[in-house]
Amino acid sequence: MHYELYIDVFFMENFAMDFILLVIVRKMMGSSAAYWRICLGAVFGAFLTCLAVALPVPYAFVKLILLHGLVNIAMVRIGIQTKGWQELLRAWLMLYISGFLAGGVFGFLRQYVRAGSLFLALAVASYYVVSGIWSLVVYLGRQSRYRCRVVLSDGGRSVAVQALIDTGNCLKDDITGKPVSIIDKNVIRKLRGENDITGIRYISYHSIGKAEGVMPLVTLDGMYVCRKEKEWVEKPLAAICEGDMTADRYEMILNPDVLIGGIDYGNKSRSTASI
Repeated sequence: MHYELYIDVFFMENFAMDFILLVIVRKMMGSSAAYWRICLGAVFGAFLTCLAVALPVPYAFVKLILLHGLVNIAMVRIGIQTKGWQELLRAWLMLYISGFLAGGVFGFLRQYVRAGSLFLALAVASYYVVSGIWSLVVYLGRQSRYRCRVVLSDGGRSVAVQALIDTGNCLKDDITGKPVSIIDKNVIRKLRGENDITGIRYISYHSIGKAEGVMPLVTLDGMYVCRKEKEWVEKPLAAICEGDMTADRYEMILNPDVLIGGIDYGNKSRSTASI
């Protein structure tokens, strides 16, 4: 069987795809590599690919090693400017992940477009779709990182709530200096009932949109913070939110200082909370 290969077209197609994949890898790794370096890496990768295809290599596995090993490693090393073998390996793996994603999107879009001249448009569309997918994955990862399940315990009762670990919440009790988390008013009702307000005092706060205010403050028996491992917090302080927090799909704003290895905000005489 005889094939005709137009090396100039083959080079331009590989350059376009290599450039798009390197830009995606740059975004995935949070790299600051300049676009001219990415362009240089794509040119180098396209040239080596054409060379590997044109050379009369006797064994297919040797050509496979050249294309998927040396060519891609050199392209990533030049384009992304990786430092060390670990970062190079990570970038190389990211190149294949982005290639699989872009290839899937490209194949899906291509079935609706018959004109071969729209190759570049399809490649660019694939880039934007894959970039959107990656941004969504990163967003969901951050959301899961700062959300956790907390089991509150008080007076022999327990209530499980969804909590947001908010690094902007540095609310502290002026008397004890202990960090204060914020809970929805319905949660305290489940724990203590409608009329039981034993141990309640008030804590002042200020936040965006409200210069000054006060919230009821209670001391609970304890709580479990369920992350990778359960962390028991003895006698935590909790301020009762005036508004409805359940609209944001969490019932507690967890002060990171109550956690083991929490953020140290230092000694602050005045407290700030984001509500």
